[in-house]
Amino acid sequence: MWKKYYNVSKTDEVLGHLAAYGKQACIMAGGTDLVVEMKHGAHSEVEVLIDISRVPGWDEIRLDDEGQLHLGPMVTHNDCVASPLVRDYAAPLAKACREVGSPQIRNRGTVAGNLVTASPANDTISPLMAMGAKLILVSARGERVIPLDDFYLGVRETVLFPDEIVREIVFPAMADNQRGTYQKLGLRKAQAISLVNMAVILTMDGDTVKEAVITLGAVAPTIIHAEEGEAYLRNKVLDEETIARAASLAERAARSIDDVRGSASYRNEMSRVLVGRGLREIAAGQKKVPPRGPFLQGPQKAHAAGNFSATGLSSPPSPIKTTINGETYVFESGHEKTLLDLIRYEAGLTGSKEGCGEGECGACTVFLDGEAVMACLVPAPRGHGAEIVTVEGVGQEGELHPVQEAFISAGAVQCGFCTPGFVMSAVKLLEEEPTPTRAQIHEAISGNLCRCTGYYKIVQAIESAANGRLQGDA
Repeated sequence: MWKKYYNVSKTDEVLGHLAAYGKQACIMAGGTDLVVEMKHGAHSEVEVLIDISRVPGWDEIRLDDEGQLHLGPMVTHNDCVASPLVRDYAAPLAKACREVGSPQIRNRGTVAGNLVTASPANDTISPLMAMGAKLILVSARGERVIPLDDFYLGVRETVLFPDEIVREIVFPAMADNQRGTYQKLGLRKAQAISLVNMAVILTMDGDTVKEAVITLGAVAPTIIHAEEGEAYLRNKVLDEETIARAASLAERAARSIDDVRGSASYRNEMSRVLVGRGLREIAAGQKKVPPRGPFLQGPQKAHAAGNFSATGLSSPPSPIKTTINGETYVFESGHEKTLLDLIRYEAGLTGSKEGCGEGECGACTVFLDGEAVMACLVPAPRGHGAEIVTVEGVGQEGELHPVQEAFISAGAVQCGFCTPGFVMSAVKLLEEEPTPTRAQIHEAISGNLCRCTGYYKIVQAIESAANGRLQGDA
C-alpha cells in the first residue's frame, strides 16, 4: 500500500519529507481512516507515509494565558475525553469525541485527523466550528492560520496544501456565561457514523440568550450554521415556544441528501429534533460531560518518542525492530503490511484475527505501547521500537489470564473467532478499572462484535473475572 514509511521524531523531519514528496506523501497519525481508504484503493498517488505519533509534545492539550485552548496534531479522541481542560472548558468537544467509534478507535484516531478527513458526518467538526476554532497550518514555507469555517471546500475537500500539516487546533475556552452541548444520531450506539449531528453554544445574560451558534453536520456537503435559528435565539429566553421555533428554523437550514443510511426528509426532521434536545438540555441547566472511561489504556498511557530512523521499502529496507509479548523481534520483510499481518504472518502469532479489516469487529485487538488498538488499522512499521502484547502474551508463566479462565468457565465462546479480541478488551478494562460496572463493560467491548454468543456470557465472564480478582486480592 505504501513504498516508504518514515517514523519521525522531529518537526523538521515532518516538514522536510512533506516538502520533498509533495502529493506522494501523507501524514500518518491514527490511520483509522487512511489505512481503510488505502485498502480500498484510494490515495493511489500516495507512496510515502510520515508517522508523526512519536513527535514529542504533539499530543499536548494546553490553556494559554489568553484563554485559548490548544490541541496538538496527535491529540486523540480519548485524550480529549480524559482531559480536565477539555471537559471543563470545551464540554461539547469532549462529548463529541466520546461518540467516535470505539475505545480502540479513540485511542488511535486524532482530532486533527478527523478535521482533515473532511467528511461532513465527522463528529468533532461541528463543536469545534461552533466554538470558533482556528487551525495553524505549517510547512517548510511557513505558517498560516485558517478559521475552521474557511477550511472546507466540499465533501473531503479542504484548503490544506500537500506540503502542510495541521500543527495546532486553537479555540477560545468557554466562558462562565456560556453553555453548550453536542447531539448525534446514528444507526447504533457505537461504531456509528452520524446520520445527523449538531452543536450549540449559547452566551447567556442570566436567562436571556445574548449570542447563539448552531452548527449542523451530515446535512450538507460541509458543516453549516443554522443562521436563522442563531439570529432568532438572540435576546430570547429559552422557553418551550422559543426552543421549538429555533429548532424548526434550524431544520430549514439543512440541505440533506438521500442515501442508504437515511432519507433527506428524515435527516431534516432529525435536525429539528436534535437542536430541540440540545436547547432543552441547556435550558434545564444541565452540563452533560461524558464519563471518563473506559479508555482501554491500562494504568498509564505510553507515548514512546525516540530516535527513529526511516523505516520503509527502500532497497534494502530498514528492519522493523519490536517487542512482542516480551520477546524481541527483527523483521526484514512485511513493511508494506498492517501490524496485524506482521504479527500473524511474520511473527507466526495467529491468536489475533482479521474479521473485517476495517476496525469494525475488534477481533484484531492488541496492545500497542500500553493501549488497546485495532491492529488491522496500524501500519506494520509503526511497530518499530514499540511494545506489543497479543492474546498469546496476556497470561503469565504459561498460565491463563483470569479473563481467559472466566471465558472458559462461563462458556463465553462458541466459534471462538472473536474471542481473542474480547479477551484483550476485557484484560485492559480490568487493568484500568478492577471493579467495572456493567455499563463500563458494555462500553469496553463496544468495539468488539460477536455473531454467536449474544454477548450475555461474555459480559458474565468479565464480571466473573473481576469478582475472582477481588476474591484473590482479599
